Amino acid sequence: MENLVGYAKSDLVVPTEPDVADLATANGNARTWCDEVNGQVHSEICAVPAERVVAERELLEPLPSLRPRLGRTTIRKVDRLSCVRIGSARYSVPNRLIGRTVEVLAADGRVKVLVGDETVADHALVAPGEASVADDHYGGARPDRPRRAPRPSTPAEKAFLALGPAAEAFLKGAAAAGVTRLGIELAELAGLEAAHGRAALVAALERAVAFGRWRAADVRSILAVGTGAPEPTAPGEALVIPLPIVPTRPLAHYAIEGLQ
Repeated sequence: MENLVGYAKSDLVVPTEPDVADLATANGNARTWCDEVNGQVHSEICAVPAERVVAERELLEPLPSLRPRLGRTTIRKVDRLSCVRIGSARYSVPNRLIGRTVEVLAADGRVKVLVGDETVADHALVAPGEASVADDHYGGARPDRPRRAPRPSTPAEKAFLALGPAAEAFLKGAAAAGVTRLGIELAELAGLEAAHGRAALVAALERAVAFGRWRAADVRSILAVGTGAPEPTAPGEALVIPLPIVPTRPLAHYAIEGLQ
């Protein structure tokens, strides 16, 4: 485009029309001149430009948007988890972009992922170490996977799991919390049934699970308190007590008169 303007100035305006008063006439002459020179064989490409551009138009891409983007863009590559990392946080993008390079724009508390002029992901800014993931980027929410029941292998585990769902929940919670010497703890817990009964032990296990207590000593403490342990409940509705209505008097009635 710059060369074309230079050609028009040097080959058309300067030699033929040094003083152009009518802009419309000058533009018409320029178009005629462009049609003339583009219809001749070019010395460099040895082809007619008007014919060559028809063949090359299929390979041309649209010009980028002339509107500047606000903020600073960063180039990132989408990893195998279909996420980009910026500011020590991860943000998901459509999984079709795995392995591709995208632009990331962070401004005004938002993180936008751009491919060309298209915004493929828009997230709220999260703290370092966190992740913002949209299920739509992975084809929808992940279906619930079937949960495998515990498979006891020792007599202590079998005796403990025989207590029912409360024992299973306690075992999973203790394993998730990283409790060590779990085998010894289970053997001790299973032995508490003979001293306190099955019903009391199951209730104690349920309370231990609710409060995240995973030691045999904790369960023994719950059993020792017995029915005296409080049962926390959710707050109820506000208690509103109507106050009685009494007659009132103005403050003038309380004035002290006759003081010398």
